[in-house]
Amino acid sequence: MGKCSTSDHNTSHVVSRRSFLGASAVGAGAAVFGFPAIVRGQNLNDKLNIAMIGVGGRGSGNLGGVQSENITVLCDVNAKNLNNIAQHFPKARTERDFRKIYDHADEFDAVVVSTCEHTHAFATLPALQLGKHVYCEKPLTHGIWEARVIREAAAKAGVATQMGTQIHAEKNYRRVVELIQTGAVGKVSEAHVWVGRAWGWQSEEEAKKGNDIVFVQERPKDEHPVPEELDWDLWIGPAPMRPFNEVYFPGPKWYRWWDFGSGTMS
Repeated sequence: MGKCSTSDHNTSHVVSRRSFLGASAVGAGAAVFGFPAIVRGQNLNDKLNIAMIGVGGRGSGNLGGVQSENITVLCDVNAKNLNNIAQHFPKARTERDFRKIYDHADEFDAVVVSTCEHTHAFATLPALQLGKHVYCEKPLTHGIWEARVIREAAAKAGVATQMGTQIHAEKNYRRVVELIQTGAVGKVSEAHVWVGRAWGWQSEEEAKKGNDIVFVQERPKDEHPVPEELDWDLWIGPAPMRPFNEVYFPGPKWYRWWDFGSGTMS
């Protein structure tokens, strides 16, 4: 089983409860708009107005699942991704900083969060506080405490929420759940889970063996030029600042680093 590299994990930089709530609520405009009434009893024939936070990678795939709705906002720290997608939704407003979309909360009913894992909670929390429905790509958060905050906010908001573990919606997974819940396979006392690759601390030989694109042994000290299309400061977000290096970007390279991802299991 793979694990994230711990060489870049510095507990002195862990986001505090106060800074997490402050950056995700007041800084995102929740204090301005307050807590609007929860959307209830909407006409099922109406289309939802949706804000997409992250439109590259998984964001592009998630966008394909909701493109029949009204896409009113597109947001991505990568200008190349943003401009490419915006061509297909010319009426949608575009932003690089997801905090700014909450300054115009009346433009959307729901958000789809497909950013890097370390910013999932920060993009999700203000949406819940503003009474917006949320679909967030897995993993829901980057840590247990963040998950508890999101759970409490979702319960208070009473909106529709879903975490994007797409394969769990497939027929085979549903069939297994049905077999267990109906008792068809008897009482389950033990489950075994495994993965066939390691997205974390591994040598170059191990990476080649698993046909992986990155091998990680130490946090890089070299600084590479930041790609023109990338806002590195926004991409780093709540994580400790560090010089740009190609070992982090583009995805899925960042999975290997604890400050940004959760390794193979995520």
